[in-house]
Amino acid sequence: MQEQKEIYRLEGTVENIIFYNEENGYTVLQMTTDIDLITVVGEFGGVEVGETLIVTGYYTTHARFGTQFRAEVYERLLPASSAAIESYLASGVLKGVGAVLARRMVKAFGDDTLNVIEQTPSRLCEVDGISPKKAEKIAEEYKKLFGMRAVMLFLNSYGVPTPNAIKVWKEYGLTAQEVITQNPYALCTEEIGVDFERADQIALKNGIAPNAFERLSAGVIHVLRHNLNNGHVCLPEEKLAATAALLVDSDSHQMIDVMAEMEEQNIIISLKRAHIRFYYLPRYYEAEHAVSARIFYRLKRRQEGILPDIDKFVGEFEKQQGIVYAQLQRKAIVLAITSPIMILTGGPGTGKTTAISAIIRLLGQIGEKVVLAAPTGRAAKRMSELTGSEAKTIHRLLEVDFTSKEGDLQFKRNEKNPLPADTVIIDEASMLDVLLFESLLRAMRPDCRLILVGDPDQLPPVGAGNVLSDLISCGQVPMVHLTEIFRQAAKSLIVTNAHAIVSGNYPELDRKDNDFFFLASSNTSQIAVTAADLCARRLPKSYGFSPMWDIQVLSPTRVGALGTGELNRVLQRSLNPPAPTKKEFSSGLVLFREGDKVMQIRNNYDLVWERDNGEEGMGVFNGDIGVVEMISGPSSTILVRYDDHIAEYSFDMANELELAYAITVHKSQGNEYDAVILPLAESRSRLYYRNLLYTAVTRAKKLLIIVGSRKAVYYMVDSHKKISRYTNLIFLLEECGNA
Repeated sequence: MQEQKEIYRLEGTVENIIFYNEENGYTVLQMTTDIDLITVVGEFGGVEVGETLIVTGYYTTHARFGTQFRAEVYERLLPASSAAIESYLASGVLKGVGAVLARRMVKAFGDDTLNVIEQTPSRLCEVDGISPKKAEKIAEEYKKLFGMRAVMLFLNSYGVPTPNAIKVWKEYGLTAQEVITQNPYALCTEEIGVDFERADQIALKNGIAPNAFERLSAGVIHVLRHNLNNGHVCLPEEKLAATAALLVDSDSHQMIDVMAEMEEQNIIISLKRAHIRFYYLPRYYEAEHAVSARIFYRLKRRQEGILPDIDKFVGEFEKQQGIVYAQLQRKAIVLAITSPIMILTGGPGTGKTTAISAIIRLLGQIGEKVVLAAPTGRAAKRMSELTGSEAKTIHRLLEVDFTSKEGDLQFKRNEKNPLPADTVIIDEASMLDVLLFESLLRAMRPDCRLILVGDPDQLPPVGAGNVLSDLISCGQVPMVHLTEIFRQAAKSLIVTNAHAIVSGNYPELDRKDNDFFFLASSNTSQIAVTAADLCARRLPKSYGFSPMWDIQVLSPTRVGALGTGELNRVLQRSLNPPAPTKKEFSSGLVLFREGDKVMQIRNNYDLVWERDNGEEGMGVFNGDIGVVEMISGPSSTILVRYDDHIAEYSFDMANELELAYAITVHKSQGNEYDAVILPLAESRSRLYYRNLLYTAVTRAKKLLIIVGSRKAVYYMVDSHKKISRYTNLIFLLEECGNA
């Protein structure tokens, strides 16, 4: 368990700033106390050399940097004595004041120097070398410095964390306290990131009226942002008004009036389709319009003169390779070479990879530079292995700009710096959300070909939008859907059952001689125990699978007896039990132990990693799976190995990690595993539906075992709910055609 730390309260003077991250306030400094010179780490709001701090926290031992003091909270005290004030000013804390001028000022005003700067700056002209203009500038710099301090203290008093408070200061500067007092909902912007509930508490304490425009409009924005997490790019007027009214205890009619006023101020944007008005956050309105315009441009283009006799060219290639493509595969190959944009779909075993490999080689023969990418690292790795050509994640392909603001992800590849490619092929395109797809299109030259490969019967993307499904449904994008299951694949019960499921037929559950097995059980506790035994003992013994890397337990849900939370606890006990040699750390309800399989659950573009050869890089991404290599209580750090590199987490970053012995089916998108175990209780959960079952089954390469209820399997097949997301991409493409 996490060891208890003894808490100390220390007072001292800042002697040196070793490191400062202006984005989140993380600081490493040296501070002189009555006892010693100590290294202090924590989130500070831009402290300066010479300041006196009172820090409360605990001692840690960093694996690389030795003993440090971790400050959980801090107070800033102004230097009081003449000597301390002179040291403080001589440090350069105020622009234009150096050691000589600091000495003269303190000689003139002594212990009262800082009061003079703040309250009667005109008196600074009494000091040699300070003109009225110089005095004014010094006073302005002092206001800036201590304005930031006031903002930190003001926001911290309301429970706003220091990193968010720093963002407020960067956004509003000296006006920050006034802005937030008048409209606390200014904290809710994407850049600052304070949630609506906290801002609402601050607003009510500051006397903001319940029906104030600032409050009602913030409620509308909160609802739109929240529904992005549900996949909706926009919301219809009535639904948005009703939901926001419930949030702020108002009525729909008033909210509709507020929304109209917000649109006049360009806070939100609407689009009218037939008799329904849809409202967007501006960023997503722009994204859908940009996507539709760029897709329509490609639809209008003709790929003429590339090959005078494409059929003959493909026939000669077949002879070279000693292969005869099926009719639909050949159609896909020809369409890919002759179209500026096309979609290739098909279920497992239908030969998508064979067609893609042929397309890559044929385009290479006519001199085109082809680049391959996929939304996740594992999907990109699998694409590389199957095609024999390098594939990257889309983020890596577009080159993440690590200098961009948090919440405003940008890429170095864009219209001004396009990808050096003639053709871009994207696998697992069902995972593309509208923002990532927009970024991809912006990074492609107008004459660059786009080939999207995916399976529309899988789950939609985690982010907002439903790009692949919309592009298929619009009926304008050239598409080939492979349907023939090839002979070798047809021998696999995983493949045939997957096709049965997606067609609405029940899978064959009683075969005992293939790669798809069903183990009946009605007791949820026994289902979990069986899954753990399969993972830890039976499958490794029978098939030689690694419990950590070859086998993956999937669950439809995070909660309940067969949710990932409980399954991970059961699996952890079986696969990585406690031992005196294994250190542990508790974060909330999760216990991490050395040797645990873990997953990064959000993109962290700033997290530094290091390879064994000493090479460093940045960025660990949502869905990356690794193993806990070391937990250090003294240094409050966790080392996680991802493939060929190690990332270091502080304990307070542990909320970015989850145990990954069991993961949700949604999190498994874009990945394949040698063996998949799917525990299913008898349930009528809204998460038990056909597409989710199909997605889970198609994650398995060599072996699939369903443990649990036969009725649950049948219920999921019968539950063919349409994943409905509010988007207007189809409509916008039609509008482009009618223009």
